[in-house]
Amino acid sequence: MKYSGIGGQAVIEGIMMRNQDVYATAVRKPDGEIMVKKDTYVSMTEKYPVLALPFIRGVFNFIDSMVLGMRTLTYSASFFEDDEDSEPSRFELWLDKVFGEKLEKMLMGFVMVFSVIMAVGIFMILPLLIANIFRNFISSDTVMAFLEGIIRILIFIGYIKLISRMPDIQRTFMYHGAEHKCINCVEHGLKLNVENVRNSSKEHKRCGTSFLLIVMIISILFFMVIRVDTVWLRILSRIILIPVIAGVSYEFLRLAGRNDSKIMNLLSKPGLWMQGLTTKEPDDSMIEVAIAAVEDVFDWRAYLAENFPDKAS
Repeated sequence: MKYSGIGGQAVIEGIMMRNQDVYATAVRKPDGEIMVKKDTYVSMTEKYPVLALPFIRGVFNFIDSMVLGMRTLTYSASFFEDDEDSEPSRFELWLDKVFGEKLEKMLMGFVMVFSVIMAVGIFMILPLLIANIFRNFISSDTVMAFLEGIIRILIFIGYIKLISRMPDIQRTFMYHGAEHKCINCVEHGLKLNVENVRNSSKEHKRCGTSFLLIVMIISILFFMVIRVDTVWLRILSRIILIPVIAGVSYEFLRLAGRNDSKIMNLLSKPGLWMQGLTTKEPDDSMIEVAIAAVEDVFDWRAYLAENFPDKAS
């Protein structure tokens, strides 16, 4: 495997692929046509070089991913809006009148902030509160931190299992698998076609699912060392340390994604296992969408010629 630099995300009936500042969102429209939109996005770490420093860049890369993810999800959803001919409500008209062209950005910002708050509450604070129930029976802070981490992982697995029952989420997980398969295909020196993509792995070391698992594992190590007396200080410590944990987790994921050593492959195994919950085998029509997104932002033929000359011909 050789690092290609491309990454992506599953959207509604489609895939976004990004290569440096250029990204393309390919969507399978209701009539079966594949629509591809190509655009640019300059990350905060490029605008402000200080944010690209190790252990700092992880937080801002995560923010960039959220912003770009919301943008591409909104675009893909636009092809599947119901009741397009219906009249907007008075509230919608009022919002449009007050905020005008800024309305969409404000709504996206609100959704992002709300999502982060809910994620912190469910995956950081809730496990602490549940674990705290056992504090009367467990005196060791180390055991308590480990228990809290296990509860956090179980909540995450339960959440994924629950939402995966929804048909739309199941299809999104299939597109997620198609995204990984495309990247694995080219990074293993294979020509980008439906057959090669179909036979490639649906798990990839640079996946966001792996990142989340790494965050949860590293948080256990952090909270084993950092100890405070009251539950309120423990809650505060969980919130304050999120950027630090995310920064360390990003550096590990970055190293794993660019390194094919036996040690890094072994350490990446738990994340790849977790991707079994968030990726599903796609059908050929989904693979075609993924290929369309890749080809709009990445010259895989030149990549193969440079990195796998024996396979490019």
